Amino acid sequence: MIVFLILWCDFDVSGKRTKISDIEMQASDPSFWDDSKLAQSIMMELSELKQVIQVWTGLADRSNNLRELAQLALDEEDDSLIDSLTSDISDIDQELSDREFDLLLSGPNDDRNAILAVHAGAGGTESQDWAQMLLRMYLRWAERARYTASIIDTSPGDEAGIKSAYISVEGKYAYGYLRADRGVHRLVRISPFDSDHARHTSFALIEVLPEADDKIDIVINPDDIRIDVFKASGHGGQSVQKNSTAVRITHNPTGIVVSCQNERSQFQNKEYAMKVLRARLMELESKKRDDEQAKLKGEHVAAGWGNQIRSYVLHPYKMIKDHRSGYETSDTSGVLDGELTPLLRAYLKSSISD
Repeated sequence: MIVFLILWCDFDVSGKRTKISDIEMQASDPSFWDDSKLAQSIMMELSELKQVIQVWTGLADRSNNLRELAQLALDEEDDSLIDSLTSDISDIDQELSDREFDLLLSGPNDDRNAILAVHAGAGGTESQDWAQMLLRMYLRWAERARYTASIIDTSPGDEAGIKSAYISVEGKYAYGYLRADRGVHRLVRISPFDSDHARHTSFALIEVLPEADDKIDIVINPDDIRIDVFKASGHGGQSVQKNSTAVRITHNPTGIVVSCQNERSQFQNKEYAMKVLRARLMELESKKRDDEQAKLKGEHVAAGWGNQIRSYVLHPYKMIKDHRSGYETSDTSGVLDGELTPLLRAYLKSSISD
């Protein structure tokens, strides 16, 4: 009960109720919908606040009911009733643990959608195959976590795998979770492409960006971009589309170039490419602020190419180890099939104490 009250205060449930009342009063003003975009944003905030309140009031009701039943069981010395309450108590304890973990996802962008990029490292086909394995892992993780994942763009490998890929992951806290995985990922295995069955080490780089709010965060001057359209192509350069549906956008002031060719519509490809461009520009602005803070705090060594954050060893033994949190698991098949949440959570918890 003490843990429940602490978390109730940490999540400021009372403050959220006050905020709901303020928004509902604001929405009752006849002029509220004059700015439809702003109104929709405010109503979305209202919906999220109500969901939080619903979770906590539900937990409070369940806890009170269980406390009354537990007292009744003790008074009547009913061991069978006490046993039957154990499962319900465990469920509430797990949900409280999940809500406590939500406190770790309180960064300024943690609740946003995410754009994740996979880039094959040096090593040709080996690393390109590893990049495709990682792409599949994140798509399977998103499916398990009930997020919506869409492939924005892929650059196929020379013989197998991919050189790079961008995916959009939509859902609350998508960025908060996935930011734990940005950095270099190292694979050690017996190569399926080596006739001598030699052991190979491959690298791939993961980038994770918070999706920018195109109405608030980043304003792009149409005069600052160049949009080129071309025919999409697949492995070996064969034509996938007869029409020019692929889109490449160049942001002239920064030199940032993004492209998208996975959708069959030129309009959809342009929308996805603009989404990536906004995210990259927001990251650039964030990096400028971080650099200014770093000058005050001293030198900061960031994870870079060659400084792996995680190793996936498939031979001579099976082990996945996160080098930052120290988390290890021998379930390599499970992780590569999307069972990634324990690794993400372990890093996020360890980062609090760093």
